[in-house]
Amino acid sequence: MHIAFLTPEYPHAKVKHAAGLGTSIGNLVSALVRQGVSVTVIVYGQEKSEIFTENGITFHLIGDKKYRFGKWYFYRKHIQKYCNRIIKEEKIDVLEAPDWTGITAFMNFRIPLVIRFHGSDTYFCHLEKRKQKLKNFWFEKLAVQKAQGYIAPTAFAGKLSAALFGIQPEKIKTIHHGLKLDQFENDSPNQFEKGLIVYIGTIIRKKGVLELPAIFHKVRVKCPNARLVLIGSDSSDIATGKTSTWELLQQKITPNDMPSVAYLGKIPYSEVKNYIQKAHLCVFPTFAETLGMVTIESMAMQKPVVNSNMGWAQELMVDGVSGYLVDPKNHEESAQKMIQILSSEKLASKMGVAARKQVQNKFDINVIVKENMDYYETIISN
Repeated sequence: MHIAFLTPEYPHAKVKHAAGLGTSIGNLVSALVRQGVSVTVIVYGQEKSEIFTENGITFHLIGDKKYRFGKWYFYRKHIQKYCNRIIKEEKIDVLEAPDWTGITAFMNFRIPLVIRFHGSDTYFCHLEKRKQKLKNFWFEKLAVQKAQGYIAPTAFAGKLSAALFGIQPEKIKTIHHGLKLDQFENDSPNQFEKGLIVYIGTIIRKKGVLELPAIFHKVRVKCPNARLVLIGSDSSDIATGKTSTWELLQQKITPNDMPSVAYLGKIPYSEVKNYIQKAHLCVFPTFAETLGMVTIESMAMQKPVVNSNMGWAQELMVDGVSGYLVDPKNHEESAQKMIQILSSEKLASKMGVAARKQVQNKFDINVIVKENMDYYETIISN
């Protein structure tokens, strides 16, 4: 079996960008290679074109191109031509691509195309109740409807995507993203910085970060030594047009709370893991997600999590067992759940152990990879 992944991001030093989408692909790719599957990763929109092989993976970086007009069409056709050439040369069996931006709209391939619902603009606009550009919906719907197979990381994301794009829900296979559990070991789970609350993710409205100042203020009334650390890239804000969501967030933090809040920006992944390990608890008040890699990474490191209670999150953790699920807009309840964890090391430890067990049972990449392989086989044989 030879699988190719078409993606705008991947966790590699030569690749321009990497976030949750790239991390989930990277975990799967590494696991496929360990299972003896041939893998090609095709990354578009890069600063320059390059081909190289590393750790058994063949990489094709496709440089970005400028066009006088119609880039949305001509660059896609350029990618199609490139992919079809290497599909033939490398004898690739299946091509997988994300739903985001509908990159495969207008493309035709020699082999089956699988779309994985990482989270389309259509999906996020629906969850945020935000108006979507008609062009973006058109691209994504065309790309989805031309595929021969579909994978979603949660049943919630699959069902909603099916409804939005007009495809039959039974055509979508739910396969969770997987983790390399040996990379998320915590040998000293009872050693942490008391009161340290950690948020990891883009500083953007849809992730619920603008709810955190009010929640954190209520937490500090009962736990005055609590500290909040935010990690991730800053983003512009669609609702206000402001260039920095972090600046908006700062305006909501009270002067008394500000010394207890730190924004670290985007930092190396090894440092992110260090902060997870140091955390008393992790908080993810997101309004729009398909799964949430940092949630299961935190759980794998035995951290209690206070998470959004939206549909996808209910498939990740058990409320009151491995953490708490709360409506991010309910500041009082969110704060009370965090206070409960901060006030009881016994509770924090118990939830951390339960969180690790749940990740082992549901998100072990060594199990997840075989589900993916079985699905690819069905697509190839059809």
